[in-house]
Amino acid sequence: MKRIIILLLAAIFVIAACTPNQTNVVNDIGKGQEVTVFKSPTCGCCVGYATELEKNGFKVKTINTPDMSSIKQKYGIPSNMESCHTSIIGDYVVEGHVPIEAVQELLQDKPDISGIALPNMPAGTPGMPGTKRGPYVIYSLSDGSEFKVI
Repeated sequence: MKRIIILLLAAIFVIAACTPNQTNVVNDIGKGQEVTVFKSPTCGCCVGYATELEKNGFKVKTINTPDMSSIKQKYGIPSNMESCHTSIIGDYVVEGHVPIEAVQELLQDKPDISGIALPNMPAGTPGMPGTKRGPYVIYSLSDGSEFKVI
């Protein structure tokens, strides 16, 4: 009887270990995806954001430019949605220190929007020092509606 119980427990363990969970699937979203991050040459938090993207499997190309306003204009980022850097991932624009899980959701769901933004530079976001002080509201760049609250 003990042997049967041990075999059943071993079988359950093997099945559980081999079954992908949703967290692993979501974390794989974007792995190998190319990202171009436009940033000011003097901005250190933008480097931190690029590092977070790399840690999550993205292939990051950083372009230093002293004229970020032309980048914001080129990609149609409203002034009230601006942050310090602008990322291009496939056909999407990601403005600012958007948490990686929101970027992954964007890439997974492929909504019919131009991109997403987290205005300003909230503490505790990827690349920013400090601790999170409240929910982060990520906006759709197409219409300014809420995309996700984290």
